[in-house]
Amino acid sequence: MLDMNSLVLRVEPLTPLIGATVHGIDLTESLSPNTVARLAKLWAEHLILFFRDQALTRRQLLNLAECFGELHVHPQGDVAGYPGLIPVHADGESIYHIGRTWHADVTCDERPPLGSILHLHEVPESGGDTLFANMYAAYEALSAPLQTFLLGLEAFHSGQPNIEGYFGTSAEELPGKKFPEAVHPIVCVHPITGRKALYVNEIFTTHIIGLEPAESQALLGFLYAHLAQPRFQCRFRWQRNSVAMWDNRCAQHVALWDYYPKTRSGFRATIAGDRPLGAG
Repeated sequence: MLDMNSLVLRVEPLTPLIGATVHGIDLTESLSPNTVARLAKLWAEHLILFFRDQALTRRQLLNLAECFGELHVHPQGDVAGYPGLIPVHADGESIYHIGRTWHADVTCDERPPLGSILHLHEVPESGGDTLFANMYAAYEALSAPLQTFLLGLEAFHSGQPNIEGYFGTSAEELPGKKFPEAVHPIVCVHPITGRKALYVNEIFTTHIIGLEPAESQALLGFLYAHLAQPRFQCRFRWQRNSVAMWDNRCAQHVALWDYYPKTRSGFRATIAGDRPLGAG
């Protein structure tokens, strides 16, 4: 069992706001409680943790994710025999790819994931980067009157536009035989840090409860453009056997598909979370 007390870690921040690469740890090893606690602290501080040269098997990836909580089952179904694991793959025959625009994972669930861990075992020579954005910073950069207004609002999140409209999967094809739907606060409080974060995204959020359609569309459009500003972001260039571990409650991400027809392939383990906490 790998104990953090015996490790010499080097933590290399990507930006002052978000993202850090952690050197000096082998994630294929079983992690001690001390190691998990130290990683959890770094995770809360940097929102996204990156690791290089981690030749994880599918089972080792799930074991790593389970160190931080129960596994989340994806509405579209997981890899057979590996509940909690989904494939992330695109190549020359793909007609779509996962993570095409800014989003947090599966916010259409009543209890969205608290975090995800992605391991890629095959990457193109160039391209296929993932961008991550800090939703604490995005909220804090808004004017005080707009912050106050947003605190009292909730938004509707649906899996249908993404699952059916983008991937072409019908409700009958899903394990639960229906599209997941949920209502969440627009501004959520992180249960660990206590900080407020924006919690709407282009893939799953359909409208704001209580506003007229035109008002909802205009406000969401502004928030999407606001949160996607480069000043809130970091950018990760993948290498073979890299790992990215992101906090789904306070960060969003987008995966670039600029490497077609090359192959980018791996697996993502997702950690179950609780209902988002409102700040209003």
